[in-house]
Amino acid sequence: MSPVKDHRRYQFFLLILAILAAMSPIAAASFGAASVNFTDVLSSIIQRLPWQDDLVFHPASITERIVFELRFPRIMLAFVAGAGLALAGSVLQTVTRNPLADPYLFGISSGASFGAVVVFSLLSSGLFAQADLLALSSGQLAWWSWQNLLLPIGAFAGASLSVLLVLSLSGLGRSSQIERMLLSGVATSFLFGSLTSLVLYFSSPQATASVLFWTLGSFAKASWAGVVLPSVIVISSLVIILVFKRQIVALQAGDETAHTLGVNVAKLRLNMLLLCSLITAILVASCGGIGFVGLMIPHCVRLLFPGRQPMVVTAIIGGLFMVWIDVIARCILGNQELPVGIITAAIGSVFFLFILRHRR
Repeated sequence: MSPVKDHRRYQFFLLILAILAAMSPIAAASFGAASVNFTDVLSSIIQRLPWQDDLVFHPASITERIVFELRFPRIMLAFVAGAGLALAGSVLQTVTRNPLADPYLFGISSGASFGAVVVFSLLSSGLFAQADLLALSSGQLAWWSWQNLLLPIGAFAGASLSVLLVLSLSGLGRSSQIERMLLSGVATSFLFGSLTSLVLYFSSPQATASVLFWTLGSFAKASWAGVVLPSVIVISSLVIILVFKRQIVALQAGDETAHTLGVNVAKLRLNMLLLCSLITAILVASCGGIGFVGLMIPHCVRLLFPGRQPMVVTAIIGGLFMVWIDVIARCILGNQELPVGIITAAIGSVFFLFILRHRR
């Protein structure tokens, strides 16, 4: 394909992607247990426009409250989670030169879950008030409150510990480092998974019950206050990745080539791994463990745009993917909600086997 046709194809896809990004939140808000159609969502949005305000106060209708207080925060959190996991997967696959790298398979998600579960257990053990635990699990605390920041801090500590453990196990040999990193990540994932089960075994029944559904991944507790911190972290991380994009892409040619181009390979790789740990930790603390998104989306973007690595497009596609996976989770069963992590694991495991089968 000629460069001109490739550029036109890229611009056309960006236009389609922009339309999908604008329409998907409205369409996704029309799915759920309550009967709210597409027209109702549009009417609720129009009623919230600034020029619709007048001197007479009109209380929000039930439909408007469902759309703006329940579904839109959930859709926003799902989009941010999908975008962040897709970015983390793309960066991990680039800096490790491993097409199978993913926050879930790399052990980062398991480490973050372990740190978050430890915080949950400490909260439920009486170290803090029981009301704080209930408010934290329901997302009613302000995003800046110290109680609501304990979970991300614990998750980041566990994720960072997982990254350091993987790097220590992968060795320094360049010829085997890629395979060792994947195997070390899988082993680390099992290690932190077993430690998480051990902590839950000695925790109170209430903490175990509340954490069990959360560890499978869910956006059921989403709120506007709970969306602020993940959004800030993911957007800031995207800006940092775009600033260092040239150095990150240089790692694909090999450590020696990147070093000759003036890239501090060891420092850049460690910083990017810690940045992916921060993204994963914040998202795990907000919506639980959701796997394989960081594996699938970067591969799909590379299939759509060979030779390109558009980080912004990767983030948008990951966000849209997660929004509609959440719609499936809400609607696939009649009277209950299926955890999002189960659906992504089912799709991602098949995709993982496909990549293994066709990898040279």
